[in-house]
Amino acid sequence: MSAKYRVRLLVVVPLLFFVLPAFAQVPASDFVSRAEEYLAAQMRVNRFMGTVLVAHRGEILLRKGYGFADLEHTIPNTPITKFRIGSLTKAFTAAAILLLEQQGRLRVQDSICSFLDPCPPAWQTITLHHLLTHTSGIPNFTSFPDYAEKMALPCPVRCTIDRFRDRPLEFVPGERWAYSNSGYILLGYVIEKVSGQPYERFLRDRILEPLELDDTGYDHTETILPHRARGYSREGEQLRNARFLDMTIPHAAGALYSTVEDLYRWEQSFYTDLLLPAPVRERLFTPVQNDYAYGWGVRQQFDRKLIGHGGGINGFSAFLARYPEERVTIIVLSNVEQANAGRIARDLAAILFGATYELPRERTAIELPTDVLERYVGRYQSEALTLEITREGNRLFAQAAGQPKLEIFAEAEDRFFLRAVDAQLTFHRDAAGKVIGLELVQAGTKLTLRRIE
Repeated sequence: MSAKYRVRLLVVVPLLFFVLPAFAQVPASDFVSRAEEYLAAQMRVNRFMGTVLVAHRGEILLRKGYGFADLEHTIPNTPITKFRIGSLTKAFTAAAILLLEQQGRLRVQDSICSFLDPCPPAWQTITLHHLLTHTSGIPNFTSFPDYAEKMALPCPVRCTIDRFRDRPLEFVPGERWAYSNSGYILLGYVIEKVSGQPYERFLRDRILEPLELDDTGYDHTETILPHRARGYSREGEQLRNARFLDMTIPHAAGALYSTVEDLYRWEQSFYTDLLLPAPVRERLFTPVQNDYAYGWGVRQQFDRKLIGHGGGINGFSAFLARYPEERVTIIVLSNVEQANAGRIARDLAAILFGATYELPRERTAIELPTDVLERYVGRYQSEALTLEITREGNRLFAQAAGQPKLEIFAEAEDRFFLRAVDAQLTFHRDAAGKVIGLELVQAGTKLTLRRIE
């Protein structure tokens, strides 16, 4: 769940893109040495821990664990370590819906009200297609102010639906795009209703076992799961155990665990008819709005087609990137919540394709007078994000709607960075020197926000 299950500061995007000219691919040996240098810097600067896999045309170039799966017992991460994958779950959910359509048991143009009784009147025109593509207008329950208070309490799928079923729609279905975990919770309910099986059983019978994904499944906290990574949250320079999330909640929007090796087998299946025939796979990867298809984002990156998705859930960050024209796969799984798996995947692709990237570097904070800090206080907005900048004494904080308040640190006047996540803010001024907006850079993606008050 994005995001980025809980999408965190600062940009609610399921995948992260940066368009550059095409470049030639570097030799495998050069790629490995540069990738290792880059990942060592990620460990040193950003305290990265996790597992990475990079493959090209069926040849695995890099498959390695970094840091620890369990800090308390100093158990290292390895290629068989199991991580929660958050919103990478959505791709499995979308495939399950299309499998049921192949069986003639539903159509993606069916109304959600065909499966849900009672159904809110406002949902009558919402189709499964809208839910799959985040165009339903149903508000995202993980952005509700009380979500953090309730996430530790068991809440099976009908309970979760009750949390958002009576909320007004944010827009007319189909007219806009807004990332919504709520929509994928509903899709999980539909899968159970139509198949007559629990969501995890349907996935195991129809997807996981046929593809021999033996190290992938629905994560239950109480299950003894060999090679399971523990999830951590970074607070400043310290790592702490992540906040507890009851796994009945994420369901079809973000409850799966997997390994880089299983996710590689899953990704490779899309070059075959093992799961879905070619015409159905084409629908799966055809974007509708905001470059989002069915559980996948589809855009251009480095002048190449990129199909990918990210996942963020308490204690974990994940990203799967596939470049189908080059048959390149990059998978990053981390058991540090603030790890920017999307940025790491993007930079590894840049290394492979000979594009521009930067090694992570330590940033040094400076002190600014409180009267200077006060000039930045206000609300900033773009179509994708509203950001509140507040001051507490000589400290400045940024907070996106429905997300935690995080301290930002000055490295120059008008230029700030975050320590909790890999993001930077640059404030813009008009000719008179008044702050009128800011630019947010996160994971190689730039977003411009204007000051609205």
